[in-house]
Amino acid sequence: MAPLIALVVVTSLLLLAGAFGVRRLKPLPVALRGGLAVMFVLTGGAHFVGLREELIAMVPPFLPAPGLLVTVTGVLELLGAAALLWSRTAGWSALGLTAMLVAMFPANVHKALSGPVPWDDQLVPRTLMQVVFLAATITVARYYLRRRHESARVLVHRA
Repeated sequence: MAPLIALVVVTSLLLLAGAFGVRRLKPLPVALRGGLAVMFVLTGGAHFVGLREELIAMVPPFLPAPGLLVTVTGVLELLGAAALLWSRTAGWSALGLTAMLVAMFPANVHKALSGPVPWDDQLVPRTLMQVVFLAATITVARYYLRRRHESARVLVHRA
């Protein structure tokens, strides 16, 4: 639940700042980019501090080296968060994070079905949160990759 709260609060604050005249924060995807960056710093950091053992236990048993998988995904989340902060890499970062969210979803299903869990780790709430995260990463990816494509097209037409 903390990642969802971080995403919503930070995105809302950035949208509010945009409404009060901070031009660089005006479009929704720009604010989402900041919210996602904070969210992925939180979740990526949890792979190393605080929730590491719980995350290792979430890895489905058919996957090898759960500790290594948790480490790799944590590093990728932190790198993805950093890459979201630079507009040139934001689209590709959001695309990669989208793929990672999809790839990691079986761990959420495994946790939800492996015994009693808090309400926000049960399958339906967890799936709904995942849909929100995916909608955010896809929105950012589309916005920045489309902008990049349009900029390239303008440069080609000028030449």
